[in-house]
Amino acid sequence: MANGVFHTGYGIEIELTHADLGHPDRPGLFDEITQPIDQRERELLQCLEHHKRGVCKAEDEDRSPWMAIRRRTVDGRTTLVAAHLPVRQRPTAEESDKHKAMKERIARAADRHGLTAEVEARSTDGRVRTDVLVTGDAERIGWEAQYSPITAATVRRRSQAAADLGILPLWITNSDRAALINRAPWARVDDFSWKDIASPRTMLVRGGVRHLQSWKCSRTAERTCPANGTFCGQFHAHWELPALCLPQRPHTEVDQLVVTSADGEHVPMRIPSQRDPRSVTRVWVPADDRDEWRQIFGPDDDSANQEPEAPDSELTFTEEPLDSVCRYGEENKVFNDRQTRRDTADATGLHTFSEVPPRLFKIPQQRVQRLDVTPQQRQEAAALNGCDAWLIGPCAGCGTAIHRYGPGSAHACRTCRARVSRHGRI
Repeated sequence: MANGVFHTGYGIEIELTHADLGHPDRPGLFDEITQPIDQRERELLQCLEHHKRGVCKAEDEDRSPWMAIRRRTVDGRTTLVAAHLPVRQRPTAEESDKHKAMKERIARAADRHGLTAEVEARSTDGRVRTDVLVTGDAERIGWEAQYSPITAATVRRRSQAAADLGILPLWITNSDRAALINRAPWARVDDFSWKDIASPRTMLVRGGVRHLQSWKCSRTAERTCPANGTFCGQFHAHWELPALCLPQRPHTEVDQLVVTSADGEHVPMRIPSQRDPRSVTRVWVPADDRDEWRQIFGPDDDSANQEPEAPDSELTFTEEPLDSVCRYGEENKVFNDRQTRRDTADATGLHTFSEVPPRLFKIPQQRVQRLDVTPQQRQEAAALNGCDAWLIGPCAGCGTAIHRYGPGSAHACRTCRARVSRHGRI
């Protein structure tokens, strides 16, 4: 990758290996050249070799002479590099077909269950576009079917723009390494062909939906201790895949999630790691599980509902001399160190605590239903049963109306079987 570019607006060469980019008189240059492509002129930055010779080797491989600035991390060191933009920004034909089929499937599922679905919905100002906007009783869900590569910064920016309009974004992908995972509410499915996506075939959500599991870590527990593999005597709570729940939970289907997310039966959660609060897992969970989690750990922190911008790695500037030769194809085209599966990294949100929170000991006081009988009703009941009026009343045990057949006699309540006298329960 190149270590410099030509700025067509200012007519200057930019040195990416220097902290001041080779132009200490332009303090805003860094922010300008690192803007997302859709927020600046596409032809702002040019390959140095193309600028000097009129052609570069990248143009022979379906790339353009126009450049984008990226952060590249190798062996833990992050530097700025310049990468060639493709000639076209459109996804491949296969990606386009899958994208279209998924949009149609989401809209079809919503319509089948009486929800409102709008494909390619746009905000009034035209700045926010949603693949499928599903409106239910609880939420407006902005589904984004993402089958082509996308950057984390783009996911955050588009998700925040949707949230500002009261739309809850839901990104769906077929890749367990997609940058959108844990950057916004998401779900992962198997990599089906567009024909399978468009068919009535069941599509299960493989990642992004979890269920709450909580237990006392003891010898008799069904689960082993997640900390030491035996038992620790403490309490654990974490979010688990449905197949690994005890008892096992059924998998959520995509068509089902279309409905339950809009109706509030599934809700998004941001779960900070107990070991590192900066590490956050995003999952869709049943609303009942969310409520139980809040009973254990208290109400959510208001700041947890805001998506923090992930801190950028500290840049290293090597101050190497500017290289004007096009290096396209000579280096690994991956911008960063190999990315691991994002949908399993700290996904359980394991929390361990020594004592049950006091709030769980508060048992709601049960209301005892008591029979409210007017004097007239008492007389009518006494006449019907052939006994004195004072012998008709509520059972002191359960509140059910009881009667006796003679002065001083006792009778067992037919509901709770308690023996009663005129003075109450015996």
